[in-house]
Amino acid sequence: MRELSMRSTRLSLGRVLRAETRDFYVLLGLTLFLVIFGLVMVLSSSSVESHHDFGDFYARFASQGGFAVIGVVLMLIASRLPARFWERTIWVFLGVACLLQIIALTTPLGVKIGDNTNWLRIGPIAGQPSEAIKLCLVVWLGIVLARKRHVLHEWRQLAVPILPVAGGSILLVVLGGDLGTTVIMAAFVLGALFFAGARLKHLGVAVATVSVAAVLIAVSSETRRGRIAAFFGGTSAVNPDVDWQLNNGHYALASGGVFGVGLGNSHSKWSWLPSADTDFIFAIIGEELGLIGALLVVLLFGMLATVLVRMTMRTGDPAARVTTAAIMVWLIGQAFVNIGVVLGLIPVLGVPLPLVSAGGTALVSSLIAVGIVLSFTRRSGDGRTPMAAGGPPTFSGGSA
Repeated sequence: MRELSMRSTRLSLGRVLRAETRDFYVLLGLTLFLVIFGLVMVLSSSSVESHHDFGDFYARFASQGGFAVIGVVLMLIASRLPARFWERTIWVFLGVACLLQIIALTTPLGVKIGDNTNWLRIGPIAGQPSEAIKLCLVVWLGIVLARKRHVLHEWRQLAVPILPVAGGSILLVVLGGDLGTTVIMAAFVLGALFFAGARLKHLGVAVATVSVAAVLIAVSSETRRGRIAAFFGGTSAVNPDVDWQLNNGHYALASGGVFGVGLGNSHSKWSWLPSADTDFIFAIIGEELGLIGALLVVLLFGMLATVLVRMTMRTGDPAARVTTAAIMVWLIGQAFVNIGVVLGLIPVLGVPLPLVSAGGTALVSSLIAVGIVLSFTRRSGDGRTPMAAGGPPTFSGGSA
């Protein structure tokens, strides 16, 4: 009886992880490695502040570990969900996410951190509705653009679904003051349009519009203007912490050298570097693990980008192709922004390093997004019905 039960358990696990292509296992392995690596670095970078704030060296690590477990479970569940589930429910999920963001903006349940009002606290539970909007919007884009793929050359057909829904979702995040999340969302919307086959001239207009809007949003706040000034070597009178953060982030990277000072031996995490376990965790990685550790992180995200590009090119399902490409732009673009901020290549935007930085809502949404991509790989491998009928595997970009 016991042997039969063990055999049944192995068969069940085999069904959960079943896939016909190695891309499934490569993506799953990279994701899990980044999550585990992130937990180790969150423990190291947050222990001092965690003890200062909660009297427990492991408080933030325990919280992040709990979200990691939830996220991995939801990722595996998402990898098993059929395409029809998303087709029937994505409007509901996106509507609920937008409603939660409105509640955060207009009621006392919203929590303001700095200039951002993108947190919602209900009792002991706190999260960012903007992360749920990102996840729902990326799936919605894949489904809707796949359905309209034959008429995307007409600008009216392109604008009708994108402007009110995607534009409205991004506007809600803009009203919350989160420029970093706004930039990432705008980037993957443009990426989805490109991979769906929108005309390049229409994309050019969209890029120009988004660029102008980003500049206007950036200069509309004294804090953001201070961040831009700090990026160009000036001093932020409104928010001097930005100068402090940038300088200590660079010091952390420089002091790490090639091999680092050793895991857990960071000096910057002793209240010298703000957001050491979130937005600036890459600086702690560079300090403790050195140039080698920093390059390893870059390599891992490069491998993640490679497998996502390969999956995008191989699928014959238009919805899967657009969604996978948009998720790739989201995760890799956000990693580039985070690392670029720490290195001083772009102004401070305040986005976490995907799958690595502390932040429960961001981690869970990223893992679910990976689970959705895994479900595409499984369906293409076992011949199940895709979200939308497509021809042979092809790579479709913007057309002139």
